[in-house]
Amino acid sequence: MTRLAATLFAGAAFALAASSAYAAKAPVKAAAPAAKAAAPAAAPAVAAVVAPADVRAGAYTLDAAHGKITWSVKHLGFSTYVGQFTGVDAKLNLDPKNPAASTLEATVKTDTVASLNPALDTHLKSADFLDVAKFPTATFKSTKVTATGERTADIAGDLTLHGVTKPVVLHAVFNKAGPGPMASKYRAGFDGAAEIKLTDFDIATKIAAFLGDNVKLAIEGEFVVVE
Repeated sequence: MTRLAATLFAGAAFALAASSAYAAKAPVKAAAPAAKAAAPAAAPAVAAVVAPADVRAGAYTLDAAHGKITWSVKHLGFSTYVGQFTGVDAKLNLDPKNPAASTLEATVKTDTVASLNPALDTHLKSADFLDVAKFPTATFKSTKVTATGERTADIAGDLTLHGVTKPVVLHAVFNKAGPGPMASKYRAGFDGAAEIKLTDFDIATKIAAFLGDNVKLAIEGEFVVVE
């Protein structure tokens, strides 16, 4: 009991004992309940640019933790193998007002191919497929960007894989842009899709005809603005 509360209680008891007018003991006023702790302040809303033309122009670099290439290829027609390349580095120069002036360059570490099957991964890295010891990287360099819609574009470029360079078109979709929720750095997010043939790059030429020649690529990337 606090000193103030004790004093008040003693005074009330003395007054009650001294006066015969009280027939019953006066109730003691309950202490006011403690105030509830203030709720934590809500995180400020993250403003996100919706209109592609309003995205910040300039140089961007890929956030490696949020950049992946997922590949899929048929296995003898019975099923579809799916895996990823996780070692991707990319640089984007973005001009939303004039998409044709934008450029994209990417480098993929071929030894980061992953299928969640260690035996298959070893085989994919061998000379039968990617031959990562001889060709440790694959590269893409854009040659032309064509807007195909308000949020879509075709990015034509040269893909160098397994020592062979071929033209490839990446179909890109703009998702959104703005400050990230966990960090204040401005970023822009895109999805992409492309399809290549293994035999175009001299990969698995002896078995692609029955294994599966067409490889679909699904690309996801968040690009952080270079301050």
